[in-house]
Amino acid sequence: MTQNVQVSDSYWLQTAPGGAPRPALAEVLDVDVAVIGAGVAGLSAAWELTRAGRSVAVLEAGRVAAGVTGYTSAKLTVLHTLVYDRLRRTRGPEGARLYARSQSEAIEHAAGIVAELGIDCDWETRDAYTYVRDPGGVDELRAEAAAAEEAGLPASFVTETGLPFPVAGAVKVTGQAQFHPVKYLLALAADLEARGGRIFEGTTVQGLDEGEPCRVRTEAGATVTARDVVVATHYPIFDRALLFARLSPRRELVVAGTVEADRDVDGMYITPEENTRSVRTAPLADAGRRLLVVTGEHFTPGTGDTRERFARLAAWADEHFPGVERTHAWATQDIDPTDTVPMVGPLHPGAHHTYVATGFGGWGLSGGMMAGRLLTAQITREECAWSGLYDPRRLRTAVREAPALLKTQAEVARHFVGDRLRPTPPVEALPPGEGAVVRAGGDRLAVYRDEEGALHAVSPRCTHLGCLVDFNAAERAWECPCHGSRFGTDGRVLEGPATKPLERREI
Repeated sequence: MTQNVQVSDSYWLQTAPGGAPRPALAEVLDVDVAVIGAGVAGLSAAWELTRAGRSVAVLEAGRVAAGVTGYTSAKLTVLHTLVYDRLRRTRGPEGARLYARSQSEAIEHAAGIVAELGIDCDWETRDAYTYVRDPGGVDELRAEAAAAEEAGLPASFVTETGLPFPVAGAVKVTGQAQFHPVKYLLALAADLEARGGRIFEGTTVQGLDEGEPCRVRTEAGATVTARDVVVATHYPIFDRALLFARLSPRRELVVAGTVEADRDVDGMYITPEENTRSVRTAPLADAGRRLLVVTGEHFTPGTGDTRERFARLAAWADEHFPGVERTHAWATQDIDPTDTVPMVGPLHPGAHHTYVATGFGGWGLSGGMMAGRLLTAQITREECAWSGLYDPRRLRTAVREAPALLKTQAEVARHFVGDRLRPTPPVEALPPGEGAVVRAGGDRLAVYRDEEGALHAVSPRCTHLGCLVDFNAAERAWECPCHGSRFGTDGRVLEGPATKPLERREI
């Protein structure tokens, strides 16, 4: 791999079956449940609800599985870096056991769906590892292994792995899985539609009336009437319980390339060291080779030079897997909760028919599958042992972990105020392929100069809550550092919570 990293689409999206876009919603629709978002959480919930006999409509602003789920590293595991020792301390041993059980059952359920529907999604059983190379981190890993085992997982502390370099220690959990997430979700969507569910793409939701029944309003003016509504947009587009104050966006980079099959690392690996490094492989049509997927370099959207981060990640892959031929480079986005556990359940304390799934902290595949089952149980009024663990209305743990919450809000305030005080470059200084927030005629503008030299200007104010965006030169996108909204160079929304584009401006 060279360090001149050119960003591509994700491997999962490039190799998924094609198909014509589904039509946008252009009618008044009446269903039992409206699901907003067609990623793993939304489609899992919709599929489960359809199987439970509910009429369901899925409203997706883009294409099915083409959002965050389409850019994941696609590891399906209960080993979420370092979580069980912390849960044992903050939620008690029972909380850690419920977390482990809920995630384990979600993965087992997904394996059953793959078998039942005959989904060809490169499903492979693999062991998962959280490792460190610094001996100073071994005690923490031993505690994590003990906590994970106490929580009921097949976990152990080991010092040998399939990585091509020595480690000081690792937590190992056996019997986990990796797969092609887009192939899986496209099959789930097809089965959902075969059972009467409806999916609308290119349908941006902008309004929600929580009456009885609820009413969901789209950008185009269409309306869905539903008894229940699920908001599964990754970062929630509605904030009716101060969820924004308890969530922080995190972007992470991925480089991938081919390696000889006999150099397979035989497992799924992650370390919190070196600003995170995650490694796995995937099968290719050429049985003699596999795809090596390396992830890391997490950062807040709209901060720093993403090109340098891609170069560092590519250099790390070069060093540890010499000779790998890079084929792809992309980025993904995660949402971290301030108190460790995802938020899945009623949208706010007064909600009776609106639900949310968010804050999966980088583990949205098992978390999203768990959320689909949990939300279905809540909507169909069935008991679920871990409803309380994931309840978004929880306050006790939010108060207990107040320093994390205050740090998150301090960062938002710093960007909201400080970014307005930054010096701005002259627009004449922008080279082709670059963008910056500049001053022109007394106003701030977000300006991008394309490869032909033409200038494209939009408002720099994020349409979510008004923070100033910054330019990601590697991915050529405007990004909001406050809550993670992302926009194209023409202002169109690439990722929420924003639902409206940046206003176009003349320069």
